[in-house]
Amino acid sequence: MLTHTLGYPRMGSNRELKKKLESYWKGDAGRDDLSLTAKKLRALHWEDQKKAGVDILPVGDFSYYDHMLDNAVRFGVIPKRYNISGRNASLDDYFRMARGEAGENGVAAMEMTKWFDTNYHYIVPEFCRDQKFFLADESLLQQVDEAASQDHRIKAVLPGPLTFLLLGKCADQEFDRLDLLEGLLPVYVELIEKLSAKCEWIQFDEPVLALDLDENVRRLFAPVYRTFKEAAASTKVMVASYFGGLGENLETVAALPVDALHVDLVRGGQDLEPLLAKIAGNMSLSLGVVDGRNIWRADLDKAVSAVNKAAIALGEDRIFVAPSCSLLHVPFDLDLETELDAEIKSWMAFARQKCAEVRTVADAVSGQDVEEALMENRRILESRKVSPKVNNPEVAKRLAALKPEDYHRKSAYEQRAEIQRSLGFPLLPTTTIGSFPQTSEVRSTRSGFKSGRIERADYEKFMRGYIEDCIRRQEEIGLDVLVHGEPERNDMVEYFGENFDGYCFTSNGWVQSYGSRCVKPPVIFGDVSRPGPITVEWINYARSLSEREVKGMLTGPVTILCWSFVRDDQPRSETCRQIALAVRDEVADLEKSGVKVIQIDEPALREGLPLRKSEQAEYLEWAEECFRLSSSCVEDATQIHTHMCYCEFDEIMGSIAALDADVISIEASRSRMELLGSFKQFHYPNEVGPGVYDIHSPAIPAADDMALLLEKALEVIPAERLWVNPDCGLKTRKWDEVIPALKNMVQAAETVRLKIK
Repeated sequence: MLTHTLGYPRMGSNRELKKKLESYWKGDAGRDDLSLTAKKLRALHWEDQKKAGVDILPVGDFSYYDHMLDNAVRFGVIPKRYNISGRNASLDDYFRMARGEAGENGVAAMEMTKWFDTNYHYIVPEFCRDQKFFLADESLLQQVDEAASQDHRIKAVLPGPLTFLLLGKCADQEFDRLDLLEGLLPVYVELIEKLSAKCEWIQFDEPVLALDLDENVRRLFAPVYRTFKEAAASTKVMVASYFGGLGENLETVAALPVDALHVDLVRGGQDLEPLLAKIAGNMSLSLGVVDGRNIWRADLDKAVSAVNKAAIALGEDRIFVAPSCSLLHVPFDLDLETELDAEIKSWMAFARQKCAEVRTVADAVSGQDVEEALMENRRILESRKVSPKVNNPEVAKRLAALKPEDYHRKSAYEQRAEIQRSLGFPLLPTTTIGSFPQTSEVRSTRSGFKSGRIERADYEKFMRGYIEDCIRRQEEIGLDVLVHGEPERNDMVEYFGENFDGYCFTSNGWVQSYGSRCVKPPVIFGDVSRPGPITVEWINYARSLSEREVKGMLTGPVTILCWSFVRDDQPRSETCRQIALAVRDEVADLEKSGVKVIQIDEPALREGLPLRKSEQAEYLEWAEECFRLSSSCVEDATQIHTHMCYCEFDEIMGSIAALDADVISIEASRSRMELLGSFKQFHYPNEVGPGVYDIHSPAIPAADDMALLLEKALEVIPAERLWVNPDCGLKTRKWDEVIPALKNMVQAAETVRLKIK
């Protein structure tokens, strides 16, 4: 019985790719140096998987920035503003598309948004009505040659054409992107014909099959993949779906004219029996029975049972065993974690360990002697179930005592807004989202304190100095509502997890968020509670330095949930309510200490939305309730802000309004305020701060450009309800980018104020 993976973490065990990319962008490393690092990592990752027992290795899952951007460059889908027509894109062109370019002749980056309901961001392809496709990049072929030279069994991996088109956007006027399919397919065929001479399998990722697709879209799959199968000659074709069950798409994919179908049985376990009954001809079935998105050990008995059922129905030679999706979404290697609690660590598996789990399942079904591994797995799962580290009766007791009024503010927004005018903010008040640049000195001081190399007194002295510097800079810039800069926070979720019970933390559990940006999600292993105040002292120190209001900065319960590795032994809604109570305690303490503006960020609200519409209402109901539970303990005079970014708002406008935050700030600059159309159509009732510059790009926007965006926003949001702010936090930027950009932002706000007074 064969095993394979759909993809592997790209960054390396020590984030080697991240470091080399950032060195390249600074000009400290050359292209050859970057290329060599990438080649070494690919070789190491193939060897890792092979040693763990993976038979067929993915090639093409590696990327310098993002796999959807790779596919756009591969097929010549390059926005006109980059002036690359008539030639192939260079590596620097590629990074300009991903990151934008600063300077007088700078250019905006392509839009970035969430990859389904994961914490990964992809670059959104931009298509023109007259789009011309051509094979513009053959790096996938070169990587296949690399793998072949190392004597690996190879499976080329790339996004399927339907996912590629459906997850893109129209660059100019709206049109049906699927109209481009006729022109795109011949170029895919050209690539397939070249790959067919080099590799055993080609895997086309079509995760849109986990979405609700209409019949017109479903009808396209069979002719597309019939064409591909014919072009592939003797090379075998696999279509991969993941992130959910197939739903109404099941009959379509069960009849596809391909050699194999991959399905996600972790999230779509209900699909197995219908697939076994309907699967076509001699099609093989790849079963994703090991969770590629979470860090817990698999229930091997459950996985073996599912695979065995399929093997009996179809025969072992038609079954593959695999993770549910690419292992891009989990950390690299659990063996690197030397400081985790031994018992909690035993409950986990990272990418390397998940490859071994896949092998064990395949061997068990094939009759190999793996009983010792299965018995150990049973023992560990049982120890987790009964561990006192997991269960806290006091948390359950507090949840049971909640009343309906705990989920609502005392008065409606209109009444609160009247009271909050006493805060004295001007028309179009300016602020930032929370964080300021995390300099090397900030990071080294924080890590030195954490490791014990720096004493607490020295750590606190440095942090107070940095906070004072942030306050003074903001006053000089002229911002109306200040922040303390968050130097004490390594990450907006990990920081709170470090101060909650029920959490643990890895040393090397990095996963890619976008480009070179890696995050180290905390792990929720047990019931969550807050032992004591977390942010109050830092915020009030900042408040003591200025006459202007300083926001209390918190992360919301849904985002803390979604950006953690969450326990899988109870409903996510229950874990989220536990977190909401912990955040509520912090909100209450901030208000009690005198803080008048409190921001509770929820950038993950939309990404947590289930992919199937039939499951969305239930999620939104408890997500809204959890935010209100965290924020509704304050008096009407306290202004509650929230922040969201890099998501489509249209589908959840009702839920955003139901959060009942006084002010919401949103990402809007990359889309040139397109997102505000949702707020206009919905008649959003509260205050809005649409971002006027893209913080993920080094480009410094001109004041006039930001003023134009504000004027565009005023067409939708009345001036008395419009705030001015960047798209997101500024921790990843440098001071020499941040200061001029914020000065321009303040100037833009003043320019527009004068026009509307």
